Amino acid sequence: METLRFAGEEDEDLYSGFDAVHPALDTRQLEMDQGFQEAIRTSYGRRPPTQSRIPTTAGRLASAGRLASAMGPRLGTQQGTAFLQSSMGQIGGGGSSDGLRRPMTSMRGTGYSSQNNVFDPLHQANVGPAPPLVSKSEESPEEKIKSLERRVMGLIEESCLAASRGEVRLALDRAKEASSKERSLIRQREQAGLSDGHNLDLTFSVLFNLANQYAANDMYTEALNTYQVITKDRMFNNSGRLRVNMGNIYYRMGQYNKAIKFYRMALDQVPNTHKSLRIKIMHNIGLVFVRMGQYSEACTSFEYIMQEESNFKTGLDLVTAYYALGDKEKMKKGFLRLLECQLDVDDEENYTAASDDHHANLILEVIRNDTLRKMERQMKQEAERTLLTAAKLISPAIESTFSAGYNWCVDAIKNSQYADLANDLEINKAVMYLRQKNFKDAVETLKMFEKKETKVASTAATNLSFLYFLQNDEDMAEKYAQMARDSNGYNDAALVNLGNCCFQRKDFEKAREHYIAALDIDASCVEALYNLALTNKKLGRYEDALDSLLKMHAIVRNYPPVVYQIAELYQRLSDNDQASEWYLQLLGLVPTDPHIHQRLGQLFDSEGDKQQAYQYYFDSYRYFPSNLEVIDWLGSYFIEHQVAEKAISYFERAALMQPDEAKWHLMVAACHRRSGNYQQALQTYKQIHRRFPENVECLKLLIRLSSDLGLKEAMEYAQELKKVERAHEQRETRAASSRPGSRRSSSRASRSGSAASAYEESGYLPPKSPGPSSRASALGSRSIPGSAISGRATRLSLNELEENEPYMPSNKEIDSSYQDPLGPLQERPKTSMRRKQDEDDFGDEDIGDDLLPE
Repeated sequence: METLRFAGEEDEDLYSGFDAVHPALDTRQLEMDQGFQEAIRTSYGRRPPTQSRIPTTAGRLASAGRLASAMGPRLGTQQGTAFLQSSMGQIGGGGSSDGLRRPMTSMRGTGYSSQNNVFDPLHQANVGPAPPLVSKSEESPEEKIKSLERRVMGLIEESCLAASRGEVRLALDRAKEASSKERSLIRQREQAGLSDGHNLDLTFSVLFNLANQYAANDMYTEALNTYQVITKDRMFNNSGRLRVNMGNIYYRMGQYNKAIKFYRMALDQVPNTHKSLRIKIMHNIGLVFVRMGQYSEACTSFEYIMQEESNFKTGLDLVTAYYALGDKEKMKKGFLRLLECQLDVDDEENYTAASDDHHANLILEVIRNDTLRKMERQMKQEAERTLLTAAKLISPAIESTFSAGYNWCVDAIKNSQYADLANDLEINKAVMYLRQKNFKDAVETLKMFEKKETKVASTAATNLSFLYFLQNDEDMAEKYAQMARDSNGYNDAALVNLGNCCFQRKDFEKAREHYIAALDIDASCVEALYNLALTNKKLGRYEDALDSLLKMHAIVRNYPPVVYQIAELYQRLSDNDQASEWYLQLLGLVPTDPHIHQRLGQLFDSEGDKQQAYQYYFDSYRYFPSNLEVIDWLGSYFIEHQVAEKAISYFERAALMQPDEAKWHLMVAACHRRSGNYQQALQTYKQIHRRFPENVECLKLLIRLSSDLGLKEAMEYAQELKKVERAHEQRETRAASSRPGSRRSSSRASRSGSAASAYEESGYLPPKSPGPSSRASALGSRSIPGSAISGRATRLSLNELEENEPYMPSNKEIDSSYQDPLGPLQERPKTSMRRKQDEDDFGDEDIGDDLLPE
């Protein structure tokens, strides 16, 4: 076998070495390669090619021929022919007897098969084995421990982030997982013999975070146990400070004595160099004493803090403790000490831009609303709120009167560094007068600000306008509202007051303009939004009113008046679905409002859902049983459903509410009659007749019911009905004749005037006679002052005139017809189980002996 030769070897042939090729491309060894020979072995001619493959085969044969001619010089004639034949055999679809043949439709690449035999035509297997892959060595114990430490720290961070988002349950789960990982880390250190390198900071972080998360989840016992594990381990430096957290937990649990104990233990552990921490712990001790009612001890703690490092919060607590003790002098001293607290905040003038320096203006524009400036504003607002709260607290107590106490506080503030708050305190004084219903002093206090600076004067004028509006003095209210608007053109409250004055005068268009102007200044002014909605509702602009109310609902959620107005507007727009939805939402806010239940009942009644309507009407009646509309609907509901006996209780309640209204009494009697209780109905009608003797409807019902029952009283009621009808006719005749301008009334008036003058001159009254003319004259006569016969009017009623007359039946028929207020009665079924006694089905038949009894 011929070996390869390389350049550099000595050889007599000058051209030797030029035919050396790479082993992978050397085809001279293919004849001796067994794997290659088995691969190219073929059974050409066994299976003829298909017609569809003939053109492709011809093309491939031409390619094979060119390949054989190209490889001829290398392989020789026999080798090239054999290679050509083998290639043609593979193209023709033949295969060897061992089954290693490639199918014609195979999608796999040449050299691959389903068998384990490897096709290697270029003999790459003889080049040499490929270098093995470098396997990664296993982690050392130190690396595993460091990886687990990073995992524990990641869990602690996740727990803290979840707690900051308010997901306390997730934070606790991560803290527990970090604790379990940390314990496994300690075991791995012990197994690896690395106990000396224990990370105490990591253990402290895990336990401290776990205790915090227990406390956040109100698991106080577990939190205390975890804190005790930390504090009892002397390996943790400064762990005694955590007793402050334990004291906080005992404070939440209501165990104030233990809370003070742990606060004092923590105070002993804190060195004097940590002054701020000691002050905070002392403040907690004072607050616990206040909670326990031991105000003297609380004052001791607060006084120590005010001596060491005074602040507004502790000063307010000290004033509150003095107020609880009722010591007036100490309250004044505490308030003065509170005014001595320093507020390290820059003045507003320092943030005013200078007109000549452009660079400085840019800097001031940037820092005017940055985070530091917002914090300064917040500190200033907190200080002002503290001072005003303390002044309002002690003003009624430090002097004999509220006004004197407030004046002392105002003078003290004016003499301090917070003199700007004096005006605000004066306005608060007026507000306190309003709460005490002392309108006169409130008005006088506010009038003092008319000639002061613009902002304060505008605020005072706004309050004065509101006061006069409450007193129904619209002119003065409008005057001060205009004054407030002129003092400050951006005062939205002044525009709202102007709109209210116009609304009260029913000038809705002008009021609408003022409300819109107020919203242009402050789009979130809820007063302007609500009043604008009411104004649009008065003008019939329901859609605009609805838009305003929905905006206000987005600002002030679940405000019952807003929700009610929205529901009512939907009801006016005939959108009953939306109206019922908003009414139901309103019931969730005010579930005991009977008016809302009634509105829902009306909606469902209009839609035909009587059962649902009854439920809401009944709830309305349950919460407010004095609504006549609801009572009337419920009674009518039971009558409509033919349960008249249940309607009696509702009509009886209505009769109690309106005892002089005969309608309710008649409804009660009609319910008794409909339910079949005729005797009770008759008694009820008799009571109604005694109470209302001139009620024609009651008399007609009595006549009809007495006739149906076969009573002799029907004739008496008929006579009374005749008298009542005659009295009605006479009354109508008199009313018609006494109308102004009628001839009869004028002549009668002249005659009565002349007769009265004659009687007055003679001093004599005509004697009575039993005739009808004397009764008529007596009925129309009046008493004459100074007469010898009578000193009072002698008027006779119609019943008294006809009381002694014998009853004479007249030919006029009595109208005993009536109309049932509950509607006609239902017809009784014409099926009777009782047969007439005189009917005998067997009367005409002979009874045989077999039917006779034995």
